[in-house]
Amino acid sequence: MSPLEIIAVMVNVVGVWLTARRTPWCWPVGVVAVLLYVWIFYDVKLYSDMLLQLVFAVLQGYGWWRWQNGRIDHGKVRIERLPARLAAIGLAAGALISVLLGGAMAHFTDASLPWLDASLTGFSLVASYWAARKFIASWWLWIILDAIYTGLYYYKALTLTAALYAGFILLAVYGLRAWQRDVENDNAAAPLPS
Repeated sequence: MSPLEIIAVMVNVVGVWLTARRTPWCWPVGVVAVLLYVWIFYDVKLYSDMLLQLVFAVLQGYGWWRWQNGRIDHGKVRIERLPARLAAIGLAAGALISVLLGGAMAHFTDASLPWLDASLTGFSLVASYWAARKFIASWWLWIILDAIYTGLYYYKALTLTAALYAGFILLAVYGLRAWQRDVENDNAAAPLPS
């Protein structure tokens, strides 16, 4: 456990907590967090995760832009349900990225666990895109991914990061419940059609 890992964990916890609270400041905090993890993942040869963090930096900017330009009620972004068609497209894209990146990492690098790392990367991109689009389903996907990431990081002796991702599972459950409750409240408060 390095001082850099400790700082990265603390910044990540703040970022996910802000996301669950639907506060647009989650995105710039997230940029700092992902850039810290670029170095951490390079050191343990999780190259797909390292690349993912760089892509996350760009997606954080996209998410911030989407949330700043989206519908906002009482200082919070308005969330939406994921249409089935977009869910299928997103999951297919995640699978395609997983296969292409996994093959590249297995063939061209000395990556540790290239297929698992690539699969987590592919589907994390999907979850991030869904979060930027304010889809509740992003939390379900994060719960699954964070559970697998917890085991991966424990295996790679990133104990504090494994604990962080175990905590992310709890934060994702909190975020899921909060967003579901907000959608129910929004639907209950919506005027009935005439």
